[in-house]
Amino acid sequence: MEDKIKLNIVGLTSSHSQRNSYTLILGEDNGELKLPVIIGGYEAQSIALVIEGLKPQRPLTHDLIQDFLNQYQIVLKEVIINKLEEGVFYSTLVTSMNGKEIHIDARTSDAVAIALRSKCNIYTFRSILNDAGIQYEDDDENSLDLDTQEIEQIPEPNDTLGHLSLDQLKLELDKAIQIEDYKRAALIRDKIKSLDS
Repeated sequence: MEDKIKLNIVGLTSSHSQRNSYTLILGEDNGELKLPVIIGGYEAQSIALVIEGLKPQRPLTHDLIQDFLNQYQIVLKEVIINKLEEGVFYSTLVTSMNGKEIHIDARTSDAVAIALRSKCNIYTFRSILNDAGIQYEDDDENSLDLDTQEIEQIPEPNDTLGHLSLDQLKLELDKAIQIEDYKRAALIRDKIKSLDS
């Protein structure tokens, strides 16, 4: 059996190759290779919410799956990106219930979103990393930052948040999360961060 390589999320940016999609960049632990995975906008937002620590008022699909796992005492042990065919990555959720290990096929974007919520490790195999991995030059490292603002943020016309106090902004943030307007929530969150700093 081929050794597994642990991966970490190192980037999330707009995809330059496909419209309305994003590139999730996974980097090998203690290594130089990065695995770029094209994902949809919904999955990118779901991943970004966990990274940014924003909790939706009502559960998104991946939150619902995590709640289901918890309620039925199913443990997500790990996620393995186990296959690459014609540029598409395939993944497996390795779960455990009552001592029995069960492998579930999943899209990589969904698998990563659930792994973040379960706080479990993400792996791939060396052969996949060697086939699809990219080694970024030092100049490109800045482009790998988690640019979740691109995913969630819509410019606010005339900066209507500028006149609000910190307490008012926090109330607006709560309202935006309650009505599931995560784009506005991200914008307000950034405004609060800029005032705090």
